[in-house]
Amino acid sequence: MAGSNGTPIRPTQIQELREATGAGIMDCKKALEVSHGNMEKAKAWLRDHGVAIAAKKGGRMAKEGLIGSYIHAGGKLGVLVELNSETDFVARTDDFQGLLRELCMQIAAAAPRWVSRDLIPPEIIEQKRQEFEKEALKEKKPAPVAAKIADGKLDKYLAETCLLEQIYVREPSGKVKVKDLLTEAVGKMGENVVVRRFVRFQVGGE
Repeated sequence: MAGSNGTPIRPTQIQELREATGAGIMDCKKALEVSHGNMEKAKAWLRDHGVAIAAKKGGRMAKEGLIGSYIHAGGKLGVLVELNSETDFVARTDDFQGLLRELCMQIAAAAPRWVSRDLIPPEIIEQKRQEFEKEALKEKKPAPVAAKIADGKLDKYLAETCLLEQIYVREPSGKVKVKDLLTEAVGKMGENVVVRRFVRFQVGGE
């Protein structure tokens, strides 16, 4: 096996990429070939490949799935997540259940409030924007500048509080978002996968 520039692709590279991404052998082989054996570029190719597949399957109905749960040690924190797939067959696979566990851990650790931006009530978004703008005005910023600062802070707030936009807590590079996990899952499983809803309980919390 060799990349498009003639660089040999070793079986150990394919195995390493497969263990790092969970992608299939043929996809890993193709990714390494087009990336000339560069592991990081191969990972990026697999993510892009997953995005393309996800875009094709994004409109398909996902009515099957499972509910996952996580109780943190000590019983002070708990999470329930509904993750949907197109078929029960996929929902019963190890890959799907592994993804569900990762989502439970993400929610427990990062405490998102919503699945995605489009599910946030418009009045809450406007309320937060006004709060940020008032803060900027108190710092004597001109109104146009205060508005831009508010928009920037709002975008950061939404990225931190929407599950799909959060940085994946188990990825040390800080470059992988939760939505990337779902995109990769769609590419690997061949079905649309959707986080339908979640709830996070914490003793003494809201």
